[in-house]
Amino acid sequence: MTLHFRHQIAVGLHQGHVIRRRDFLRGIATSGAAVGALSWTDWMSLNARELRRQGRACILLWMQGGPSQFETFSPKPGHASGGATKAIATSAPGIQVAENLPHIASVADELAIIRSMTSKEGAHPRATSLLHTGYLPTASVKYPAFGSVVAQQVDHAGLELPAFVRVGGRSRDMGGGGILGVEFDPFVMQSAEQRPTNSTPSTNIERYNRRLALLEQLEVPYAAAGGAQEVADHQKLYRKAAMMIQSPQMKAFDIEAEPAGVRQSYGDGEFASGCLLARRLVETGVPFVEVLHNGWDTHDDNFARTKKLCGQIDQPVAALIRDLKQRGLLESTLVVWMGEFGRTPKINARGGRDHFPRSFNVALAGGGVRGGQVIGKTDASGASIEDRPITVPDLFQTFCKSLSINPSIENFGPNGRPIKVVDSGSPISELFS
Repeated sequence: MTLHFRHQIAVGLHQGHVIRRRDFLRGIATSGAAVGALSWTDWMSLNARELRRQGRACILLWMQGGPSQFETFSPKPGHASGGATKAIATSAPGIQVAENLPHIASVADELAIIRSMTSKEGAHPRATSLLHTGYLPTASVKYPAFGSVVAQQVDHAGLELPAFVRVGGRSRDMGGGGILGVEFDPFVMQSAEQRPTNSTPSTNIERYNRRLALLEQLEVPYAAAGGAQEVADHQKLYRKAAMMIQSPQMKAFDIEAEPAGVRQSYGDGEFASGCLLARRLVETGVPFVEVLHNGWDTHDDNFARTKKLCGQIDQPVAALIRDLKQRGLLESTLVVWMGEFGRTPKINARGGRDHFPRSFNVALAGGGVRGGQVIGKTDASGASIEDRPITVPDLFQTFCKSLSINPSIENFGPNGRPIKVVDSGSPISELFS
């Protein structure tokens, strides 16, 4: 590769330009480069890293069911509320977490733990919607999931994959594009351990594109008969899907391509694979990835079940944070660990904990957040917040600040009413000082 062409690449990246495949190959040809030239895969990795510097990303680790704060980030050893769960020291001086999270304890200097989250919603569907959209669900407005807002607002020029990927299952309560439109719906994967289904054309690309063009022609009469919006939405999705499956960026979904040592560092299981895939997608330029871990609704046998659940998420979460940091991505990537609410201080007759939205935990890392600190405090029993209550709007304001999104941006509901990304609250200032 000539020095002139190398200089053009460096200048283009420095100025924030996206170098496309045809331009890269043209440059290779005109420079006379052959032996030693960057492969397209290497080039995509280099270009994606620069794109990440331009924008921000978020990885949401969603603990479906409502994780117990007492067995995760707010242990209460020595009190009846804490049960038999012990606390252990962490890499952040003076901060302890439950003994169930030894790997996460080792990266606590990167974590900001909010122990004073509070809400009034103790029902799974409504709380899930609230913690995904910032709004309570209504019959008249489909509020967009925050992942859809990120997909709309965060620059992801050059990305040929979906801008919002949800891994591990689907739930209508988690929301989608809503009033933003179908183009901002999440791309849902049931498992990170398999490539997306139907993602390989069944014929050659030329014939495949001819079929897509024919499909659009067949939809013209229906659009003219009053189905214009449905046809437009349908064609948007098909065009995006067609671009995606023909893109070299699809290699991001191949977690088997990771070195064995990296895969082992994340551990085993679906959630571990989801965390590894999230890192690969963010590295490729995807601005929002959600990884689901289910089973936290521990109304019975709470202590044994949470120990097992924590064992499934402890190593992957710690590995994700370390991996992002080692690759220079943690500063631009906000990692959020949360569920829809917490669990009751009182242990019920079945040895379980019930729904408790009055006080619960959220843990944050990266995205400009200062780690090694705890926000808020509950009383000795964990029943009441004594210091710095944090509401859901406060949390969403914080997300927006981390991702450089204006929370006052307005989108319009079906009745023409303007709806802000976040309509109240304030960012948690201590996280950024």
